[in-house]
Amino acid sequence: MAGFLSDLVQYRKLLLMIMVLGIGGTHLSGFQMSVINYTSPYIQKFINETWLERYGSVLQQETLTLLWSFIVSMYCVGGMIGCLCSGFLTAKYGKKKCLLFNDVVLIIATLHTGFSRRAKSFEMILIGRFLEGIGAGVHLSVHVQYAGEISPKRLRGFVNVSSSVFLALGKAVARILGLRDLLGTEDMWNVLLSFSGLVALIQLVFLPFFPESPPYLLLQKGDKPGCLKAMKQLWGERNYLTEFDDMMKEKAITKGTKIMNVLEMLKEPSVYPQLGIMLLILLSLQLCGLSAITFYTSEIFQTANLQESIIPYVSLGVSVSEVISLIFCSSIIDRFGRRILLWGGYLLMALILMLLEISLLLSDQFLWMRYCSVILIFLFIIAYGLGPAGAITSVMNEIFTLSTRSSAFVIGGIIIWLGLTFTGMIFPFAVRLSSTCSSQKQKGNQPLKSQRNSKRARLRRNAIRLWRRMLLKRRHSAPSSDRPPLTKSPISKSN
Repeated sequence: MAGFLSDLVQYRKLLLMIMVLGIGGTHLSGFQMSVINYTSPYIQKFINETWLERYGSVLQQETLTLLWSFIVSMYCVGGMIGCLCSGFLTAKYGKKKCLLFNDVVLIIATLHTGFSRRAKSFEMILIGRFLEGIGAGVHLSVHVQYAGEISPKRLRGFVNVSSSVFLALGKAVARILGLRDLLGTEDMWNVLLSFSGLVALIQLVFLPFFPESPPYLLLQKGDKPGCLKAMKQLWGERNYLTEFDDMMKEKAITKGTKIMNVLEMLKEPSVYPQLGIMLLILLSLQLCGLSAITFYTSEIFQTANLQESIIPYVSLGVSVSEVISLIFCSSIIDRFGRRILLWGGYLLMALILMLLEISLLLSDQFLWMRYCSVILIFLFIIAYGLGPAGAITSVMNEIFTLSTRSSAFVIGGIIIWLGLTFTGMIFPFAVRLSSTCSSQKQKGNQPLKSQRNSKRARLRRNAIRLWRRMLLKRRHSAPSSDRPPLTKSPISKSN
């Protein structure tokens, strides 16, 4: 650990660049994905009021749900478009210029969402979310590649995990600002949506002071002096000849090989093993239960009888635990390796999911099982942060060469964005259907409750009659002087 901390001090310029990349990179994606949950009731109310003012009629609930699902899914559609464009943009203009242009797009997007309330136009929210999705599709792909290419070998795992750390940090910032004590109010929801524009502006101002990716300068542009200057600026006066020699060897091997597009990569049999590994880890991430835990966290906390006022703070605790576990993962990934973290993380997550299912099934019989569900959610997120969350980005970045990396991230990004688009379209209707089913179930239970109440009243009357009969028997059998007075039963008094 001491050696790791000393490396961080020596590579302080690299750390500054990682912070600038992360703030305007995956941090924005995590923020934009989470913040929409806190503005949901206010945006839906704004859509209804705008529709009423324009057309003089109130929107039907089905139409309102459809419009809301469009707002959520437009972000994912834009993400797929941005992901498809990222490979071409990074190959032609480089990662630095691509991110700077992307910041301009994000600022324009937040201007749409920020002024939508004053303009009384929910269509501006649709446009803003679509542009934000395009920006997210670009910087999710470019940030991970850029961070991996500027890192030395001894810190490559740490730097690769930093993209996941900033993604989780963005979720936590969204939950903090989304609290009702801060910006999560009906008067400030448009300001909350516009926060990402401020973050993009910070990256737009500071990123020009940092160099382009050294491998891109050497392998793609053939700029050897520029590559050496960039390595010196990022890594300081150190012996980086080993990394430079490795890049020269890669240049000799890939001499005459251009950066492949997606179709060329799919036709190249030599990259099929890497594509298979990438698809396997991405599908495992999609199907590991993380989305279900993320979407149903509040519902599980409600079943644990937590007060509505403290549920947002408990959910914030879940996000903070994810950030802490990812920071710890970044410090151990180079020591333990990627395979151990993947295997161990998924095994722990599978075990915790089984225990969570058992606790939810037994929560009606044992009240203390409900609190076990809350603890298991925290443990699940921690296991995810310690294992797959950090190792997946590192593996994806390291198994591809520069000529295939951009196209590989396009393919992987499309898989992720398709899953998010499906969830964004289906989830609002699924929530509405589940609430309808629960209300019908409650209505169905009302006759049963009335039957139980009538049965209890009948038992109470029978007990009172029995008590009176016993008193009458004692009164007739005892002498007149010892006869007890005929009093009301204790049952009738207590009831």
